[in-house]
Amino acid sequence: MNIIIHTRHAELASDFKSITEGKLHSMERFSVVIDRIEVEVIHEANPRQGKQSHKVIITSHGSGPLLRAEATGFNDVAAFDDAIKSIELQIRKIHEREKSHDRQSLRTMKVNLSE
Repeated sequence: MNIIIHTRHAELASDFKSITEGKLHSMERFSVVIDRIEVEVIHEANPRQGKQSHKVIITSHGSGPLLRAEATGFNDVAAFDDAIKSIELQIRKIHEREKSHDRQSLRTMKVNLSE
């Protein structure tokens, strides 16, 4: 998975890239195909936007489904955490939809009596 980080009018926290890569690579456990993820961080300079001055937009590209989430927060890491929760919810829904639910009851199971 390729991770691209764009910034507009913002300076990222020193550990933002490592946090981003760690959380996005943990999404691979759902076995949903994602080739590239773009993370865009926008800082609003307006002082009235104090608690929502940072906006993070996460977009996935590739042969799998298109995933997109936006979130705002008081800093870039808080906004990213909110956006990644939304992406994780979308991926879980897709993963559950693709999962096979062919469960067998004890009556329909085959018994092996060769022992």
